[in-house]
Amino acid sequence: MAIDAAPDAPSPPRRLSEELELILREFDVEEVTLREVMTLLHGRGFVLLMLLLALPFCTPIPLPGLSTPLGCVILLIAVRLALGQKPWLPGRFLDLRLPPATFRRVFAFTRRLMLGFERLLRPRLLWVTASPRRQQLHALPIIGCALFLLLPLPVPFSNVIPAWAIILLAAGLLERDGGFILAGHVCAALATAFFAAIGFLGVGAVEIIWQWLTRGPA
Repeated sequence: MAIDAAPDAPSPPRRLSEELELILREFDVEEVTLREVMTLLHGRGFVLLMLLLALPFCTPIPLPGLSTPLGCVILLIAVRLALGQKPWLPGRFLDLRLPPATFRRVFAFTRRLMLGFERLLRPRLLWVTASPRRQQLHALPIIGCALFLLLPLPVPFSNVIPAWAIILLAAGLLERDGGFILAGHVCAALATAFFAAIGFLGVGAVEIIWQWLTRGPA
């Protein structure tokens, strides 16, 4: 009697650095849209897209005209995750074209960053993501940080701190890494305190303090 061959084990998902390499190859040919980026991610989902869209805010490369739409995309995804709903984006966001010259440099930078992340990310502190309700709660600080990204403030670190909170939370959710998620919550708390200080002291006072810290008192 013939014995059926055992089904092939599903191949493990590509690493994030490999996903970024594919996107970089697309940028070598032409500009791409968010819809095409989602296709390249092969269903790895909107959490990964949030991570990718937050990474450019951590680079020294300016994003003229794109910071607001990218922040809106992150916000829309996070709201639906917090509500326990399947993420969805309107067509006008999915068809947003990413300028190849800028994003080629952005994704090259973030690929190097992700190579370092991949050595650290692993499933741990699994109680942090033990239930869907807890995963919904982790989307709440992402909503707050996305709103911070939408504020056009000419203040150092006004984008970097909330962006890192989103990155840590999204990376932790992707790999069930409770350590990254808890670090993301701490970073989100720092971002909230930072923006509360701006609201209390005013942008001008924060800029004076920043200059004093970086240059020292006259």
